[in-house]
Amino acid sequence: MLSPKKTVRYYYWVAVEFTKKHLRLILLSFLLSFIFVIGIISLSPYFANFLASRREVIGLVGQYNFNNLPDEILSKISNGLVYIDEKGEIIPLLSTSWEVRDNNKIYRFHLRDGLTWNDGKPFSASQIDYQFKDVQTKAIDDKTVDFILKKPLGIFPTYLSKVLIRYPLIGVAGLYRVGDVKTQYGNITAISLEPNKNDIPVITYKFYSNESDLITAYKKGEVTQISTTKKSVADTFSNWKNTKVVKAIDYTRLMTLFFNLNNSFLNNKDVRNAISSSIDLSKFTGDGEIAKGPIPPTSWAYNPNLKTPIFDPDTAAKILRKSGSPSASTQLNLITYYDYYDIATKITNELNAVGLKVVLNIINYDKPNNFDMLLSFWKLPPDPDQYYFWHSTQQQGNISNYKNVKVDKLLEDGRSTIVLKDRKNIYFEFQKVLQEDSPAIFLYYPLIYTIERK
Repeated sequence: MLSPKKTVRYYYWVAVEFTKKHLRLILLSFLLSFIFVIGIISLSPYFANFLASRREVIGLVGQYNFNNLPDEILSKISNGLVYIDEKGEIIPLLSTSWEVRDNNKIYRFHLRDGLTWNDGKPFSASQIDYQFKDVQTKAIDDKTVDFILKKPLGIFPTYLSKVLIRYPLIGVAGLYRVGDVKTQYGNITAISLEPNKNDIPVITYKFYSNESDLITAYKKGEVTQISTTKKSVADTFSNWKNTKVVKAIDYTRLMTLFFNLNNSFLNNKDVRNAISSSIDLSKFTGDGEIAKGPIPPTSWAYNPNLKTPIFDPDTAAKILRKSGSPSASTQLNLITYYDYYDIATKITNELNAVGLKVVLNIINYDKPNNFDMLLSFWKLPPDPDQYYFWHSTQQQGNISNYKNVKVDKLLEDGRSTIVLKDRKNIYFEFQKVLQEDSPAIFLYYPLIYTIERK
């Protein structure tokens, strides 16, 4: 048996002899390991960026369930029968063609070959359900469907641009399919979209109850992209080295001051025009692009000849005094939501300055029932047809209770034909009349800041 001293000496000489015999191999292994470690450290940012580019995590504010997800998500997982391009032209998408029958009361659509749901099941005409109230949907065969209207509606095909979804969130021929969905108390907290093509990234959407939580989530690294209309929030991230901020105008929303025309004082056109002249729109240039009418400049139906709003508080004050400004006992109630408090405060101060007694109140996100003036973003329809919002028969959408025989006729004519040239002339006149009549003041299209990791 070897003694401890001899054991140490034995292993020492074994190690020396082994090193002499394999010195070149040891040095080469060490050198290669060193190069490998340095390479991994040097290239790790590029690997991280590559992996990040294959998965996006987008944060949104709002409460959503399986029935009310944002169009941003639905448009990625499905398609409609048609698509409306920027010129207003209707292009077949899931359909190949259509024809109109029975004095423009039946629209027959023909589907493309080989369409499938995102779960691989065949898609047929009998599964089309747009849930129209006054339109009957009838499948003729697997690839042909009739939409039967009670009365002619020339722009009916525009309503078929809405994407088709089968419960639970299964689309038709989408770029993405729904993967993992996380819920809490009936609301979706996160949803992952898996690509149906190899060259696009996985996208995960996470939902937060307010913008403060959204910003915190970005700072913690929970999401890679958020959007905000607040410049102060965007400025917070402008100096972050791993973050870029992209600024753009959101023409799908319009900050609007709606009048309740059931109020006898506000039902006076001169009063409404005076209120419009009392508001200095230049104060909102940092918030977005000043609007002239209810149709955005990106639309084919936009009227570029609309007048530029004039700020003239002195003349406005005279008109309001002549019209009998409401006394303190008949003060005007301006309501808005918390996110628009700063904008509403500017407007309130300017209206008080010209002799109006305006009180500002903050409400929750339920639809308001009682107001004199309402300040809110208005979600604009993609088509210039605004029948739902301004026609006198529309009790739910026409929140201003606006009634104008000429506007009613223009809106009826605008939706009775699909001929773009005719519709363009009609909506040019519609915008002109609405600007002169001022049932609402169209303020600005908001700036939107997209904050994302590089």
